[in-house]
Amino acid sequence: MRVDKGVILAILSSFTFSIMNVLVKLVSNRIPSNEIAFFRGIIGVILILILMKGTNVKFSKEGKPLLLMRGLLGGLYMVTYFFAISTMKFGDASILPHLSGVFVMIFSAMFLKERLPKNAWIFIIIILFGASLIINPFRYSTYSFYAIFGLLSAILSASASITIRKLAKSKKHHSYEIVFYFLAASTIVAAILMRNNFVVPTVREFVLLFILGVVSLLAQIFLTGAFGNTNAVIVEVVRYIGILFNATWGLILFGESLSVYSILGGILIIGASIVLSRQKSLE
Repeated sequence: MRVDKGVILAILSSFTFSIMNVLVKLVSNRIPSNEIAFFRGIIGVILILILMKGTNVKFSKEGKPLLLMRGLLGGLYMVTYFFAISTMKFGDASILPHLSGVFVMIFSAMFLKERLPKNAWIFIIIILFGASLIINPFRYSTYSFYAIFGLLSAILSASASITIRKLAKSKKHHSYEIVFYFLAASTIVAAILMRNNFVVPTVREFVLLFILGVVSLLAQIFLTGAFGNTNAVIVEVVRYIGILFNATWGLILFGESLSVYSILGGILIIGASIVLSRQKSLE
């Protein structure tokens, strides 16, 4: 039986991103999330520039405003996502960013004038209800406040995805160039936010931060390869395995377990998202 290369790459991407999340959680005991995002960004910038030089990829002269917008949105996404990971339960923090898919559909209808699948709003309401079970606004606490950043990271990720779609349609920008702007902008955003609370990393922490930068770029390359080798909807569905990876790491490494509300919310989000993605692919 032939295994789809795109599916394998999507699984590898999810697994590698889960390792990145573990590294973020480990160093966040002492290093602020903004500083983690800064090191992730600056290391990624250096590596992507080396890749661009090695593959002779040049910077384009067109579409700078959209590239900068994509970079800014991606940078804000990274900062909010890392903050959510550092403050929330590991499994919960990994579920909320998967809401980005439904926000992409909503924003596509609003800004790109794309049609939503039939009965889409029913599933969107189910997905948002699932998210509310994880955030638990009915019993507000500091944890609920942190969870809002997880939700915000999904909205920012979806917004960045819309700009990527517009850039991809122009076919004037190499994927390395788009990634460069994302990493460069995230470095600048994180540097501004961390200026008053910088913590000098220990040798161990710096090694972990360096590995984090390498691993996250590798995960991004796997994900790009997945989208290039199979249907985008299949990739998005397969990526939900990342929730399992993160929940497993949370249990093994941090002694965390998902609450009943989180499990139910996760099931609603994943189930409704898969149905919604399938309907989108059939239209």
